[in-house]
Amino acid sequence: MSQIIHALSEVSDRYDALFVDLWGCVHNGVTAYPAACQALIDYRARGGTVILVTNSPRPRAAVEIQLDGFNVPREAWDSIATSGDSARAAAFEGVVGEQVHFIGLEEEKAFLTPPKVLDNPVRLDIVPLEEAEGIVCTGPADPNSDPETWRAELLLAKTRGLKLLCANPDIVVDRGDHREWCAGAVAQMYTEMGGESLYFGKPHPPIYDLARRRLAALGKQVETAGILAIGDGIHTDISGAMGEDIDSLFITGGLAAADTKTTDQPDPDALAAYLETQQAAPTYSIGFLR
Repeated sequence: MSQIIHALSEVSDRYDALFVDLWGCVHNGVTAYPAACQALIDYRARGGTVILVTNSPRPRAAVEIQLDGFNVPREAWDSIATSGDSARAAAFEGVVGEQVHFIGLEEEKAFLTPPKVLDNPVRLDIVPLEEAEGIVCTGPADPNSDPETWRAELLLAKTRGLKLLCANPDIVVDRGDHREWCAGAVAQMYTEMGGESLYFGKPHPPIYDLARRRLAALGKQVETAGILAIGDGIHTDISGAMGEDIDSLFITGGLAAADTKTTDQPDPDALAAYLETQQAAPTYSIGFLR
């Protein structure tokens, strides 16, 4: 049974570093959660290190700008690991070829700028699907579209045997009070129809390797037992933490608010039932990060 706590400070002194999800935990896609930010600031003041681990398809620098726009204080975090950075490095190593079909928002095409950390990146050219060697997906071209509208394009890609690089494994996010589709939904549909999807964000290992490298770059050598992962995604944040043998804090007031009957805190019986159906076992649970 996951232990329900009332504040991060109840357990945070047991950990030297936090791997913290962003959307649904620190902000809602529009503005910061003040109590969450203060909890992270207080944790850092006591000597802890905060790595923001996000399935955003954007590079770290772009996420920093976004956080400033949401009024997330710089004092609340030390470094950022993004699914976009992890996936982009793989793309420029040629995992889906050099002639790629791009699926995503126009402003997300910056994903196809070579990362500075690679010595010999391949050249990536955006081409029509009929000419592509593979697909790079940062999300649906329209996050509000009916998923069935994606099917014809994905069926053609599957028929051609193309691999799809998924820059964001999240299925949905809540922007304010509005739910939007993410790249993970596209990749899920492609996999279900028999296509091959490649993942680099949570719950998959590459982004945790990147997060540990971010810690090392700060001069922090933290054992697995000294890390606490925090997030609201049961299939991303919590599943990923379980796969890495990292303790986790489940934010029930995010994506699973209705399932866990969370107002300020989750209903214990609803939480237990939900975790059983999801076959998930977060170490701790709380309504909202604070």
